[in-house]
Amino acid sequence: MRYIIIGAGAVGGTIGGRLFASGHDVVLVARGGHYEALRDGGLRLATPGGAFTLPIPAADRPEAVELRPDDVLVLAVKTQDSSALLDAWAGRPVTGGGTAAETLPLVCAQNAVENERLALRRFRRVYGMCVWLPATHLEPGRIAASGTPMTGILHLGRYPSGTGRTVEEISADLEKSAFLAPVVADVMRWKYAKLLANLGNALEAICGPIQEGSEALGLHRRAMAEGEAVLDAAGIAYTSQEEQTRVRGDLIRLVPVDGVERGGGSSWQSLARSTGSIESDHLNGEIVLLGRLHGVATPVNETLQRVANAFARERRAPGSMPVSDLLDLVGS
Repeated sequence: MRYIIIGAGAVGGTIGGRLFASGHDVVLVARGGHYEALRDGGLRLATPGGAFTLPIPAADRPEAVELRPDDVLVLAVKTQDSSALLDAWAGRPVTGGGTAAETLPLVCAQNAVENERLALRRFRRVYGMCVWLPATHLEPGRIAASGTPMTGILHLGRYPSGTGRTVEEISADLEKSAFLAPVVADVMRWKYAKLLANLGNALEAICGPIQEGSEALGLHRRAMAEGEAVLDAAGIAYTSQEEQTRVRGDLIRLVPVDGVERGGGSSWQSLARSTGSIESDHLNGEIVLLGRLHGVATPVNETLQRVANAFARERRAPGSMPVSDLLDLVGS
């Protein structure tokens, strides 16, 4: 198999880098200065085990990649960018006949739960990946991943349910590349649990680190409680914290990477890079949507969604709002 990583940021770059380092064919797809750095100098991947420069082929658009029948497309962008990229890749011809949408598997290596539905409108073979992978996009061409001894945990399954030979082969490749990659028939149950954890992403981006005993932690717990109430009302299953901890065990710990100061999660990084967009519509906004459909109030998530979008739109610095100010907004 050859892996086409569509969106070679923190998550996509780490997955692609680890696969390439273990001997697999990989193409990284990126934009702008990040693409230019990858093209000219390779991917620089910093890990607790050392820093590596990996000469991975890079492309900046679908037309630059000649697709093969053994390709696996791995979508690793934020949800707000998914539709445009799915459209751009779906009609690309594959050597030997057919289009990408008709013949190639597509893996959604993303947070949120909307991506698989978006993909299935366009692609016949869609797979979900629940991503637990602490990584940071530091600068163009340079990424840090702080998990050890495993780099991350990537639950895999066919969407909407099931497994099969393709997902087994992808899992085997990932597990040779410093990942734990369990194959599960109910991958969305894992992704909905990850959605609950990701409800704190906007809070961290707005107010900074969520620390034990802080007002921010209390607000995070309120956001998750709203999420659980909404999923229960909608009849949507999700894995328990105990089940997640049991799988993770001691296989992955966060360790400082030499010369790298880890900032925050994916939403924090979006604000730090002044991208102008953030994923809150598809994280907190998913809970707001389900709450409105099923008659469950979600004031914390509504506020987090609204304020995070304002931060992104106005290009405000991450962590610049006191928690007390956010609590006042929730109360109002």
